[in-house]
Amino acid sequence: MEAKCLCGTVSLKVEAERKLHACHCSKCRTWGSGASFTLTAKKPEISGSEHIGRYRSSEWAERCFCKQCGTHLFVQVGDDYYINAGLFADNADFELESQIFIDCKAPYYDLANDTPKLTEHEFLAMIGAEK
Repeated sequence: MEAKCLCGTVSLKVEAERKLHACHCSKCRTWGSGASFTLTAKKPEISGSEHIGRYRSSEWAERCFCKQCGTHLFVQVGDDYYINAGLFADNADFELESQIFIDCKAPYYDLANDTPKLTEHEFLAMIGAEK
């Protein structure tokens, strides 16, 4: 699958399941004004990597964006890439699989999807980054 930023300067090719995760942490909500919908992939093939800006938003994650147009590209956690679902033009059969940081969700929205929900503590334990 191929993902591209708004201006097309950065593109990512990935082999990943078409399953999405919604993150409700305060950093994702601050970064994008709501839950962040991403798919998880291992090392994508990146074109235009010199145009990627990186911001270390926690001890265990970097938020990456296109320096040309500002598009949010992915959050990198170790070897895992949480790639913004909106970057994929071919997304008709994406399916929301889980929600994380559910205990941090803003009170002004609810997702109707019936998915597994992990708290902040449960997610951090899963990736080995317990506080």
